Amino acid sequence: MTALLRATNISKHFAGVQALRAVAFDLRPGEVHALVGENGAGKSTLIKILTGAHQPDDGTLEVAGRPVERNDPVVSRKPGIAAIHQQPALFPDLTVAENIALGLEPAGWWRPVRWSQRRRRARELLARIAADIDPDAVVHGLTMPEQQLVEIARALGADARILIMDEPTASLSEREAQRLFEVIRELRSQGVGIVYISHRLDELFQLADRVTVLRDGCLVATKPVAEVDRGEVIRLMVGRQLTALYPKETVPLGDTALELRGVGCRAAGVQGISLSVRGGEILALAGLVGAGRTELARIVFGLTPADAGEIRLRGRPVVIDTPARAVQLGIAYVPEDRRRHGVIPDLAIAPNASLAILKRVSTLGWLDFARERRLAESFVRRLAIKAGSVDAPVSELSGGNQQKVALARWLATEPRVLILDEPTQGVDVGAKAEIHRLMGELARQGMAIVMISSELPEILGMSDRIAVMHGGTIVGILERGEATQEKVLAMALGPRDISHG
Repeated sequence: MTALLRATNISKHFAGVQALRAVAFDLRPGEVHALVGENGAGKSTLIKILTGAHQPDDGTLEVAGRPVERNDPVVSRKPGIAAIHQQPALFPDLTVAENIALGLEPAGWWRPVRWSQRRRRARELLARIAADIDPDAVVHGLTMPEQQLVEIARALGADARILIMDEPTASLSEREAQRLFEVIRELRSQGVGIVYISHRLDELFQLADRVTVLRDGCLVATKPVAEVDRGEVIRLMVGRQLTALYPKETVPLGDTALELRGVGCRAAGVQGISLSVRGGEILALAGLVGAGRTELARIVFGLTPADAGEIRLRGRPVVIDTPARAVQLGIAYVPEDRRRHGVIPDLAIAPNASLAILKRVSTLGWLDFARERRLAESFVRRLAIKAGSVDAPVSELSGGNQQKVALARWLATEPRVLILDEPTQGVDVGAKAEIHRLMGELARQGMAIVMISSELPEILGMSDRIAVMHGGTIVGILERGEATQEKVLAMALGPRDISHG
């Protein structure tokens, strides 16, 4: 059987870092081939080479048995290669229908735009993945999960024979993910080959036929999924047994660091929020997509200021009407969408790490580059950021290492309250354990941490208490000892579901 896609001896380096070393990978018709590895293992680099975003230093690429002499994003689309990246590649100021149409409609200066046909096509593609999104909605007004669904619909519209999915469920609810799995199985039955990248290993065992493991830019193994289990995949990924994914320690709690009393914001759809978090405590915010968790974080950080209730820090009432005021008061917020709000991809690690404390690394109004480098180098060591140097552009780092740079930016402010929105989204198991260990270390030092997560095992494993949100308000708070996945989910579904369950 001729492979749909074959990469042989692919090598690539960036700024002194060997991202890939003689990697081989192939994809067969009607196959889901999982590609896994820790952050920095080379997955994203390999995908960028397959789609033409990067050129390999060495190696060959074949599509349907034909060698590809020089690949680029346009060339890769001609034989039916479509990619869904970890961060949606959409135009924020265009509508959903316009974004879906890009790349699907024929080009031409004088070609008329058939708006009704464009909207109908968008509606049909969105319906295939059960996405209830208005084709006329402007993309910048969509949530992260909705943007990801739009990109999935666009890729499906290209009738791709080779579909590359990079963390496609990272921002999806369980229902949305299961619908996507149905679409994937249908595509596989039609002979489409799918490269599937996910840090959620349970998904691989539901979907994949084979799994390829990369580690430190090298091919470790390619095996049928039926011949491996979760433990072996993790061992191949990290090169060791991973025993402490959730290293939560019980630490003495300090005084109340942050308290909300009846806080609300009409524009954000959040109302009547009352909760507190103490120094040394990790408070998790749980809930389904659209419950209001990120909106609440934005209120506390002054992005959408509260118009009702009272916020107290260390016992005294405060008004937080801007992010600058929040930082001044000792609050830091690491957002969910790291590429749009957490880092500046085209800047190097050093200036990204100092963005929130420019005055502190300046002398008489002039930026002290040596001090900035020392700061960045200290966080590279502390957070185990994989990079050739602090001069490396953040855009060249893996998703997990970008997340660590975003975290470094806000830890540099030395906050007393740290809000983490999906801190391990799109992060491999090894890096996830590192971030969890860091959270424990910060809590041990007395920092109050508010963690938003869509992963119930992470919520149960890392939090001291869990505040569950539904419909823009808190419907209940659970202590660590009494919380179960079933209880959290029942509360997240809303009071009606609880009373009938």
